[in-house]
Amino acid sequence: MTSKIALVTGASRGLGKDSVIALANRGFDIILTYQTKKESADEVVKEIEALGQNAFALHLDISSTAGFNQFVSEVKNLLDTQFSSAKLDALVNNAGIGINESFETTTEETLDAMTNIHFKGPYFLTQKLLPLLNDGSSVVNTSSGLARFSFAGYSAYGAMKAAIDSLSRYQAVELGSRKIRVNSIAPGAIETDFGGGAVRDSAEYNQLISSQTALGRVGLPDDIGSVVAFLCSDDAKWINAQRIEVSGGFRA
Repeated sequence: MTSKIALVTGASRGLGKDSVIALANRGFDIILTYQTKKESADEVVKEIEALGQNAFALHLDISSTAGFNQFVSEVKNLLDTQFSSAKLDALVNNAGIGINESFETTTEETLDAMTNIHFKGPYFLTQKLLPLLNDGSSVVNTSSGLARFSFAGYSAYGAMKAAIDSLSRYQAVELGSRKIRVNSIAPGAIETDFGGGAVRDSAEYNQLISSQTALGRVGLPDDIGSVVAFLCSDDAKWINAQRIEVSGGFRA
């Protein structure tokens, strides 16, 4: 049986890496992207291949739409040459960066960067990839728990993630004629190097989050990847236009 194919952005580490491993365990072949960590991306490719699935890593700077046409051409070439002209069955818009900056001191340049990386980039990358998506495929956009609850210093980041939640619903409506499902996944605080690794490295901050989480701990990368893989699978065929928070019940 031919494997389905998933494209996951920002998958050389963290949640993206765990997502592609979870997808490979569900039988997906993978195209993953990286921006600067080519060696890490190549290691992820090897891990996926060890699971018996095909994997390829491509460079992508999600902050600049100027490179999107070239990237889409590279994806099409991979599909034509490595997958016998197949198309994508899942797209996971995961790439992003964290920022902690007060509303009072956030600059226009910072807000523009957050917009480009977390909203404009996924918006137009998905648009340009539409011809390469199979009818009936799944799109998963990465939001954040910070679109629901608020911490000082995350106004720019949280606002962009709220925009992604809204965009996902509009995409679900407009792409429904092709049976393409679109959902957003909203992780809570996770122990990764995201945002400088504060959740992972600060015992005080880790305990603060844990104390407000119904399950009594912060999240781990493998708490998220399995949910992404589920949403990309046929098991989630009737889930559409939803924001799914995966935070262990933070501030429930």
